[in-house]
This record gives sequence, C-alpha cells and structure tokens, in this order.
Amino acid sequence: MSAQPSDSNQKLIALLAYLLTPIVGIVILVSESMKSDPVLRKHAVQSIAYAIVAFVLSMILTFTVVLSCLFWVPYIPLIIWGIQAYQGKDVTIPVITDFCKNQNWI
Repeated sequence: MSAQPSDSNQKLIALLAYLLTPIVGIVILVSESMKSDPVLRKHAVQSIAYAIVAFVLSMILTFTVVLSCLFWVPYIPLIIWGIQAYQGKDVTIPVITDFCKNQNWI
C-alpha cells in the first residue's frame, strides 16, 4: 500500500527536487508513490532537464578563462524555483517547461 505525500511533505520534496537536483528528481521518478503525483512529477522532470542544461553550460563556461569562476551561476535559479515550489507556486522555467510538455514528460 503506497500513501500519497501530505501537502507539507509534497512542498518539501518539491523544494529538494530543485536544491538537490538531479538526485531527488530521479528518486521521485523511481518511487511509485511519488511519480503518480503530477505536481511532484512536474518538479522532478523540470529540475532534471534544467540540471542537464546547467551542467552543459557550466562545462562550456569552465573552458573559457575569463568565465571559469562563473560556473556556478546557472545554479542560482534552482534556489529561486525551489523556494517558489515550497510556497506552492507553479514553477515555469523558460524554454525547459515548454520542451518537457512537448515531449509529454509532464
């Protein structure tokens, strides 16, 4: 028997999906009780997709000498989106959300 997470737990898990991406996002998508929750699924998919983009961007930035100290900049929005998710707001990431919807991931 699998129980759905309570509202406060759902908000905390959504926050962690952004702060500890991609680990928590993968856990959400693997867990039977959490992947059936459309809100958690959306946050998990978005955070994983953004983490991939941020990783690629940070790799590109580290190859340039001038911008090598800015490799962490793509991760700042994850904190903002995590706080929004914890507040129960619908998080829409430009380009990423539309891409995920077009792929029928969310």
